[in-house]
Amino acid sequence: MNPSNQPFEAELFRYPGKGGWTFAPVPDSHSPPVTHGWGRTPVTATVDGKSWETSVWRDKSGQTLLPVPKKIRGNKGDGDRVTVSLKLRMR
Repeated sequence: MNPSNQPFEAELFRYPGKGGWTFAPVPDSHSPPVTHGWGRTPVTATVDGKSWETSVWRDKSGQTLLPVPKKIRGNKGDGDRVTVSLKLRMR
């Protein structure tokens, strides 16, 4: 993970299908190490100034994804750009 927790920009994408989630892809330079099963890592995420506790996940291709709920992204959706920062949560 980027040791300085510097923000990065990401383009949101919606997973296809009914009820598909919206994700922000995390660049490799900002991806935390996997710490839990299923490729999951607990983080405190901030998107456009709104923070919450969540997890990032590795998809089958190895890309790290941050799920961004509607209450955080507001009216933004597929194709919109957001500013993201991640902080690794330790137990």
